[in-house]
Amino acid sequence: MDLDSKFIAAERRLSQEGKSFGEVLEQIRYKISPALIGDHGWEKVLARAKKIPASVAAFPFGFELPLHEHDAQADFGISLIGGTESVEFFEQRGSFHFATPQEAGLSWLLQNTKLEDSAVRKIVGRKLMLEYDVASVSSDAHPAPGIFLRPSEQPILGGNQQSQACSIVLDAIVTAVGWESCSQEHRHVKRVYQAQENGTRIDSFGAFPSRKRCIRIAITGFRNVHDVVKFLQSVDWSGCRHPMVASTIRHFEESNAFVEMGVHLDLNSNGLGSTLGLSFLPKERVVNDPRYWLDHPAMWDTFIDGLREGDLGKSDKLSALADWQSAPEMLISQSGTLVFIRGIHHIKIVIREDQVIQVKAYIYCLICPWQDGNAVD
Repeated sequence: MDLDSKFIAAERRLSQEGKSFGEVLEQIRYKISPALIGDHGWEKVLARAKKIPASVAAFPFGFELPLHEHDAQADFGISLIGGTESVEFFEQRGSFHFATPQEAGLSWLLQNTKLEDSAVRKIVGRKLMLEYDVASVSSDAHPAPGIFLRPSEQPILGGNQQSQACSIVLDAIVTAVGWESCSQEHRHVKRVYQAQENGTRIDSFGAFPSRKRCIRIAITGFRNVHDVVKFLQSVDWSGCRHPMVASTIRHFEESNAFVEMGVHLDLNSNGLGSTLGLSFLPKERVVNDPRYWLDHPAMWDTFIDGLREGDLGKSDKLSALADWQSAPEMLISQSGTLVFIRGIHHIKIVIREDQVIQVKAYIYCLICPWQDGNAVD
C-alpha cells in the first residue's frame, strides 16, 4: 500500500468515528487526566474541534498544556497534508467569496503543497500544522489558527548556504496568514540563519494571524548550554544579559535529562522579541524517521523530575504528564479496532529577561486503523 492509499484508508476509517474532529476527541477524552484538561477546558476545545472534519484525526494531532497554571485548559494542534481529503474542507472555505484573508491564504498554501514543482513543497513537503488558540480566548471566540511549516524535505542546516530556502518558507508563511511581505523580516531571518553553526537546523517557521505580527522561528540541534548561549549572543538577543537562560539549561544538563534543545525566537520588522522559548527533547527527533512517534514510556521521567525539583510546574499536572506516557494500545471503536499512540513531543520553558514565565508540554496523539494485522501509519 503506497502512502496516499494509506492516507485515504485512514481518513475514511476516522470519518466513521463521527461527523467532526470534536466527536473523535470525545472518544479519547477519558485518556487525558482532568488535571491536564478539565471540564471547562474540554468545553472550549470541543467547541473549536467540532468545526473541523473528523478525518483530520487520521494524522498526528496534540495539545499544548500550560504546566505553570492552575487552570486545566489547553490549546490544540492538527496536521494537514496537501492532496488529502481532509484538506479539501480548508481549500473550499478559502475559495468562497466571503472567505477571510487568512482562510484564502491557507487555501493557497495547501494548494501549493500539492504541486510537485512548487518551491515551498520542495522544502517543506506536503505537511503543515495548524495551532488553535483556545485557552486564552473566550468560549465564543474563534481566532484564525497559527500556521507552522517544517523544512523536512530539504532541511535548512546551519553552516550551509540556504538563505534562499529561508526566504521561500518565510514568504509562504506570510502569504498564508494574509500579511504583506516585509523586507526587514527577511533580513532578520537571514541574520538568525547565518548565526547557526553546524549541527543545528531550522525546525519550523510559524505565525499567528490573530496575534500581534511576528514570525516564530525554531532552531534545533543544540546539545549544551555553551552552544545555546553562544548562538543567542551571535544574534544579539537582549536576554543574554541575564543568567536565567544558562542556569535553566544547567539545571537539566547536570542530570542528563535531555539529548537535544531547541531555541524559539519571535521576530518582526524591529528585530528579535524579548521572549525566548527553550524546548527540550530526551531523544533526537528526525522528521522522516519511521519510528518518529514511538517513544519509551519512561523516556521523560528524568526531565519531569527536574521540573519538580525546580518548581517549574504544578505538582498535579506534572504527575499527570508522567502518567500520560504509554506504549501503543488498542481502541475498540464503532469503526473497528484502532491503534492509539501517545506521548510527549517536547516541553518548552519560556523566559523573559530574568524569569521563567511559562512552562508548556506539547503532547501528541496518533490514531491508526488496524487492518489485516497491521496499523496504517
